[in-house]
Amino acid sequence: MRNPSALSTFGTSVCTTQVDRKLAAVTPRNFRFHISSSSSSSSFPHTPAPSSRLPVHGGHVLAFPGEFSHWLNMRNIIEELVKRNHSVTILVPDASPSVNYNNSRDTAKFNFLVFKVSYSRQEYLDLMQELMRFSMYEAHLSSPLQKFLKTASWILHFLDFGRQQCDGMLRNKQLMATLRHTSFDVILQDSMAMCGDLVADLLSVPLIISMRFSFGSVFERHCGHAPAPPSYVPLAPLSYNDHMTLSERLVNMVIYVGSSAVSELTWKLTLDQYYREIKGTPSSVCETMGKADVWLIRTFWDIETPRPTPPNFKYVGGLHCKPANQLPEDLEAFVQSSGDAGIIVASFGSMVTNLTMQHANIIATAFGQIPQKVIWRYRGEAPTASAPNTKISDWIPQNDLLGHPKTKAFVTHGGTNSLYEAVFHGVPLVGMPLFGDQPDNLARMSRLGTAIVLDFNHLTAEELAEALHVVTNQPSYRTNMQHLSAVHRDQPVTPLSTAVFWVEFVMRHGGARYLQLASYDLNWFQYHSLDTGAALLIALMTVAALWWVGIRCILRQCRRRAGREKKD
Repeated sequence: MRNPSALSTFGTSVCTTQVDRKLAAVTPRNFRFHISSSSSSSSFPHTPAPSSRLPVHGGHVLAFPGEFSHWLNMRNIIEELVKRNHSVTILVPDASPSVNYNNSRDTAKFNFLVFKVSYSRQEYLDLMQELMRFSMYEAHLSSPLQKFLKTASWILHFLDFGRQQCDGMLRNKQLMATLRHTSFDVILQDSMAMCGDLVADLLSVPLIISMRFSFGSVFERHCGHAPAPPSYVPLAPLSYNDHMTLSERLVNMVIYVGSSAVSELTWKLTLDQYYREIKGTPSSVCETMGKADVWLIRTFWDIETPRPTPPNFKYVGGLHCKPANQLPEDLEAFVQSSGDAGIIVASFGSMVTNLTMQHANIIATAFGQIPQKVIWRYRGEAPTASAPNTKISDWIPQNDLLGHPKTKAFVTHGGTNSLYEAVFHGVPLVGMPLFGDQPDNLARMSRLGTAIVLDFNHLTAEELAEALHVVTNQPSYRTNMQHLSAVHRDQPVTPLSTAVFWVEFVMRHGGARYLQLASYDLNWFQYHSLDTGAALLIALMTVAALWWVGIRCILRQCRRRAGREKKD
């Protein structure tokens, strides 16, 4: 079943009846699941994909996507769900810079419910550019206090945008009435899209959260109840491994405690009050997020440090990776013209559009000094130092290029999506982390012997050219990356199939609460066993007191008896 498109912008002049009619047309009122007889004879780990457990009639998924790479990851999941005859409705603000709800290719696959927000698309993009500009060009010159104040300011701005998104949904009576009228089987929320968990709670619909990481792992620890002992679990954005020195463990502990305290305070002053106001009952953001049936974590143990994991945390890093397709003719001709030297692929991600001409020329000069040809994804004014061996384009088929046999290395910022594509295809890296989790990502790749990491702010053309020479000529980098690729691919099913399986699992069974830890039902004192500790302490003190009183009584009786004997 291919679901028809439904595009509506909710405002004062919206015709809700028409939207209801469109949604009703795609809502599976007779939603039933069927498990074929073959599923009883084979277990999940041995099947190439969980197809034997697929429903005959499609379910209805409500998606809350994030922006930029977050949207690209969710798109892979919901496109696969559509291929499996599920209907997907996407709830998106009209100012979204990433989700093109007017794209005919997307409206043919998904239903869009577009709601109004008071900020503009350009305001959102300007804030993101300000964040990246500071991270790339100013952070290394700033004091810890300046970094903290800047970060706090951005957090408050993004929380304000998120609050406006929440208002655009939850205070829109027409939209909420439409959502209540539609029978959704599961809600799929990106962790950066606020209030999807609140909508799931209000509609009593099972919730799945998709995320990469949170600063200090606060959402995972506090809301998902995933333990992260600071003695051996390094927290983002620290670039430590799981065998830390005393000083590293000390810093890790400070981040552990500090991020928890700041997050709890921020939630209490902003989101918790909002959640209580909307629900009309005592609530908090962590309590509501903690009700998620499944968490899809977009990393995997090939590059992630091992840690304790709750049963409802499912690791699906690299879910977007796939075999390479044939390149366009002009690009294939350019690649083939490289001869035995091969090509270098370079990209700093979809969000980076503000490279200074100085940095662009340094990179371009380095590319001109190597024997390989270079395909560079670059947006903006072309660098004046660009060499004849370099092909510059504002978009490249990155996955297909990384999978080409002539690709020798990948110059990257270390974003998670790019990292996993390189791992999937076994291509060694020269990394220049810019912001977010990228320093942590590339530090791990360097420790695994698959990458050379350079300092973007102190980069020279000679240093970059030398790094490319080493990575392309020392076999160990490619050997290590190919080994990592073999580990990543050695899974019973693909990460995308795993993600889709758990979405369908939740739909089949109306949730997955039995995967949740009992800690969800404990308060802070109970979780840390302070109540049992207090009970044991009271018991010990009682025993000690009784023992002391008993000893004193015995001694008193002995003294009295001794006194009588002396008198006698």
